[in-house]
This record gives sequence, structure tokens and C-alpha cells, in this order.
Amino acid sequence: QVQLVESGGGLVQPGGSLRLSCTASGNIYRVNGMAWYRQAPGNQRELVAGISRDGRTNYTDSVKGRFTISRDNIKNTVYLQMNSLRAQDTAVYYCSADIRRRGYYYEKNFWGQGTLVTVSS
Repeated sequence: QVQLVESGGGLVQPGGSLRLSCTASGNIYRVNGMAWYRQAPGNQRELVAGISRDGRTNYTDSVKGRFTISRDNIKNTVYLQMNSLRAQDTAVYYCSADIRRRGYYYEKNFWGQGTLVTVSS
């Protein structure tokens, strides 16, 4: 079994900052690509940022210059530093990871349960 557990969500005022964390645990051989998605009420889930195992990153245009994705391969953890938060960033944030499990020769995509970020005064 593999689990992804997110933390760090909460209520923050516009212009504030939050740092999300997501740790993968369980029967893991290697964690490859990791990413953060978000879904606001009434909207489709969208990719916020992704990071490869060797650290290459990509961001959706609306968060460029404000959000930073990073990872710790030893801890199997991905982070999302969110600065200059706006009301439009309010959403449930989900962690996703492509993981090769021990005893398997292919990777599988796993998701966390989501953490709510609310940006409001």
C-alpha cells in the first residue's frame, strides 16, 4: 500500500503565505514525478505545479512568480510554497505522485486526500 498525506492548508488573508507538504509512504521503490493540483468549487481540477525527480519544474501561468514547488527525495516529500495569495487561489489542493512500488516494474499514479486553502479577509 502507498499513501500520500498532505498538510499545511488553512485560512490566510490575501497577500499572505502558506506552505503545503505532502509525504509519500508505504511500499515505495521510487517516487518519480510529483505535482500539486487544485480544485475550486464548481471548477475542474487543474495542475498547479509539477516537479520531476531531478528537480525540473513547471507551473500554471496564474501562479508563476508566486508559488514554488520543491521536493526532498530522501523524505519522499513535495512542498508548495505559496506567497502573495489571492482569493482566486482558494481551493482544495491535492498532491499527486508517480510511484514505482517494490515488486512492480511499472509506476502508478497516486493521490492524496486534499487539503483546503482558503484565502479571505
